[in-house]
Amino acid sequence: MQYIPIYEVQLVRESSIKVERKTILKPQDAFEISSEYYGNRDREMFSVMMLNTKNKIIGINTVSVGSLSASIVHPREVFKPCILSNAASVILLHNHPSGDPTPSQNDLEITRKLHDVGYILGVNIRDHIILGDEVFFSFREKGLI
Repeated sequence: MQYIPIYEVQLVRESSIKVERKTILKPQDAFEISSEYYGNRDREMFSVMMLNTKNKIIGINTVSVGSLSASIVHPREVFKPCILSNAASVILLHNHPSGDPTPSQNDLEITRKLHDVGYILGVNIRDHIILGDEVFFSFREKGLI
């Protein structure tokens, strides 16, 4: 006789951060909250900010921590916490430790790929925010999403 494992899938809260408000009305709101979350990281980090149908933040999940200039991002890892938290939409977040938030070619490509996967899964990509030193780049504001 052989046994088949039975799994329970759940999202576990690690910690929390204190913010002025939880509703995202504009890219600046997402930037301010994610700046609090990111602090002064010396390596590139990719995260997702999960939102409900009223654009209130359900939570933030770090998908990948990489090197000084890159982090590995795979759609499976990006959307896993979104699905588990029943997110209606998501804001993609990552930092550029160089301080310059200008998107690279790789940033443009992964955003397009994640947008397509999100469409298939029914999780809307509302924006992709790249954090720099006191500045940010919003894919939505630039018409790239």
